[in-house]
Amino acid sequence: MLPHHSHVVNASVQIRLRSTQNAVYFKMAMDGGFQPGAGAIPATLVEVSVSCRNLHDMDVFSKSDPMCVLFIKEFGRQNWKEFGRSEIIWNNLNPDFVKKFALPYYFEERQNLRFEVYDVDSKSSNLEKHDFLGRMECTLGEVVASGKLQRPLSGPNIRKGAIIAVTGEELASCKEEVTLKFSAKKLDKKDFFGKSDPFLSFYRSNEDNSFTVVHKTEVIKNTLNPSWRTFTIPVRGLCNGDYDRTIKIECWDWDRDGGHDLIGEFMTSLRELTRGPGSSNVYDCIHPKKKAKKGKKYTNSGMVILDTCKVETAYTFLDYIKGGTQVQCTIAVDFTASNGDPKTSTSLHYVNPYQPTQYARALQAVGEIIQDYDSDKMFPGLGFGARLPPDGRVSHEFFLNGHPTNPYCQGIQGVMDAYHRSLQTVQLYGPTNFAPVINHVARFASERRDGSDYFILLILTDGIITDMPQTREAIVNASVLPLSIIIVGIGGADFDAMDELDGDEERLASRGRYADRDIVQFVPFREFIKGNTPQEMMLSQARLAKEVLEEVPEQFISYMKKHNIKPKPPLQRQPTLPTAPLM
Repeated sequence: MLPHHSHVVNASVQIRLRSTQNAVYFKMAMDGGFQPGAGAIPATLVEVSVSCRNLHDMDVFSKSDPMCVLFIKEFGRQNWKEFGRSEIIWNNLNPDFVKKFALPYYFEERQNLRFEVYDVDSKSSNLEKHDFLGRMECTLGEVVASGKLQRPLSGPNIRKGAIIAVTGEELASCKEEVTLKFSAKKLDKKDFFGKSDPFLSFYRSNEDNSFTVVHKTEVIKNTLNPSWRTFTIPVRGLCNGDYDRTIKIECWDWDRDGGHDLIGEFMTSLRELTRGPGSSNVYDCIHPKKKAKKGKKYTNSGMVILDTCKVETAYTFLDYIKGGTQVQCTIAVDFTASNGDPKTSTSLHYVNPYQPTQYARALQAVGEIIQDYDSDKMFPGLGFGARLPPDGRVSHEFFLNGHPTNPYCQGIQGVMDAYHRSLQTVQLYGPTNFAPVINHVARFASERRDGSDYFILLILTDGIITDMPQTREAIVNASVLPLSIIIVGIGGADFDAMDELDGDEERLASRGRYADRDIVQFVPFREFIKGNTPQEMMLSQARLAKEVLEEVPEQFISYMKKHNIKPKPPLQRQPTLPTAPLM
């Protein structure tokens, strides 16, 4: 806490300090909290779970597709800030969201929370594009104190009866994760014209003997003997680090209308599961109502079998960074003629003396965060789609700084300066080809596969690419490398074709080969632009950076895990303060 005499400090400074402290404490809580030689206000990490009942049905031919968005009001601030979003649960008016929100909890603060529920109608990240289903405001203290806070959803045109339930539980410090695989035999037949479409739901028991859903497997269609895919879940999420805590597993028959039918359920614990495959981990799947009705004549509704259980230490992105892994970022800028003549005010490359271009804003937003993880602050800057001096040859891989062999620029500001100089020396042309710059970075990444470096390629473009087959192949080839690709769409073009490269919905493939990992994130910048004041521009850049960089740590970890690369011991960094002079 700040000392009592700190009232002399300017209030805005206090607010910034607390905001910074919150970020530090959140990180410390996630890392286990203990840092020798450091001091900190005690921060407990609370995991918040959300469920809804009786949501309004906004869709004509199906049910609503709800998503929950959490907003927080930071200490001393009046405006709400988006903290995170749940997954979308399709075709369901009574969702139990699997994704949790982890929040640092302070007894001495009023931590205001706002939960908003939306019916998702498109792929847009702009909440205004979706149907509002209601909101609820509370404090984190209310959630913690009540155990399960249940209140009606409110808002304009919201019908009565819609309810949101929020629970909070303190998270234990545990960096283990468990990999599990299950199969089943002789499940009950639930479908009239087929067999069953089974999936499993996993529930963690709470201190009040209620249960919270933590994972759902995929649905396997038309079978009574399913074998589900292997999945990995943090031990903290499955049982809060308590190996003896009860885990409930339910087997359901999936129905398109969201009215899934229970096949059966059983209880176990992580300690039991860690004994591995064998007779002790073959479970009778019991339907409570059937058992009560049939009595001794009822045996089970099938058997669920543990095929794999493996507990390992879950290394984090920060573990690798502390061990010396460098993040190398390359920026590639679109210089095709579709951007417009840079000398005219309608051009996306027009240099307004009072306002930076969208290209410059996107470059600065992402670059300023990435540069913190690069020790030498030297960034390759590439351009593509331009005619170069002196002979006007078209290039899809030229260096922004004009150097014939060295693409490196000093810091993100150096890249910005090189970008502006290039606008004066090249002619915008075309077409829009991505494959050359992807292959350029992939060549470097292929030489650094040992975990010492991870590469990020940031592509800023205004249009739909013209070498889609070659780009697909380049990405599939690069998916085995320590590389992530971020594509930011600039301007108002139709970017629908770009979603094909972002493998969130369907894994990218080329010539019959599938990408080894999802390494591409595409975001249109226009969805984050709100206003032209300096403050509004700063906020839009911050929102863009958060969106495009959110998946990078997960992609980073997926590469390290797939190649069994463990982090090196933390670097012992030497103090940089000069030695005090001798008296």
